[in-house]
Amino acid sequence: MNSILMYQDYRRFLRDYYDLKKRTSAFSWRDYSRMSGFVSPVFMQRVCDGKANLGKKATVKVADAFKFVGMERDYFFNMVTYAQAKTDEKRRYAYAEMQSIVDANKVSLLGAEAYKYYDSWVHPVVRELAPAMPGKLPKEIADKCVHKVSAKEVGDSIKFQVDSGILKKAVDGAYSQTDKLLAGDTQSISLAVRSMNKQMAIFAVDAIDRFSVEERFVSGITMGVSSEAYGKIVEVLRKCREQVQDIILKDDKVEQVLRLNLQLFPLTEKLGDACDEK
Repeated sequence: MNSILMYQDYRRFLRDYYDLKKRTSAFSWRDYSRMSGFVSPVFMQRVCDGKANLGKKATVKVADAFKFVGMERDYFFNMVTYAQAKTDEKRRYAYAEMQSIVDANKVSLLGAEAYKYYDSWVHPVVRELAPAMPGKLPKEIADKCVHKVSAKEVGDSIKFQVDSGILKKAVDGAYSQTDKLLAGDTQSISLAVRSMNKQMAIFAVDAIDRFSVEERFVSGITMGVSSEAYGKIVEVLRKCREQVQDIILKDDKVEQVLRLNLQLFPLTEKLGDACDEK
């Protein structure tokens, strides 16, 4: 069985252990729960199925059952926190601790590159600017950014993207984009994307005062809709995004890097049956 450091999902780790034991013995969920110190014969099954969480005492019990010590024990605790944290801040901290442990042990954490890329607005902006500014130094690229970023951050981003295969460096020093798609576990990617969306939402607010109406487009509709209409609107927005992507792919010249946010979100709770008819 793979080392625990190869996992990001503690439930997957626990399930893989059960499956391995089940294939090689008469191991049952009752045995698993008893081994982990729980009275309920189905507790570990519920945890693996995502129907129950591990509390602090339960996490200690499971760690003890697997005889985790040192960095493996720390990693397991952070992996549980990462899966069950109520806030993005706690989840991000737990993921950073996990990454720190695997880095110290020279283990490749699946999805770490994707997480890092989507966690900061700097990376996608540099991905666009670096190929469009051949021969320019990180300081010159940084100076083109509306929002403050240091030359070191730009240089680090370029190095990260070249090492990850997101950008390719030619013999003459020019950069070009590759078609590499970044992938990782759904939870880590969604966490990083949420972080970027929050950063971009703040930039969108700033843009209202920073740029003239000729340089930006801000428009909105406040609407009352049914669930059916909501689904149709979302589909229209998806198609709009695809059309914009098609325009970008056919445009071979970069004069400026822009951000398009498509935002549709509730302003009220659902009204219920009594208000369904208009």
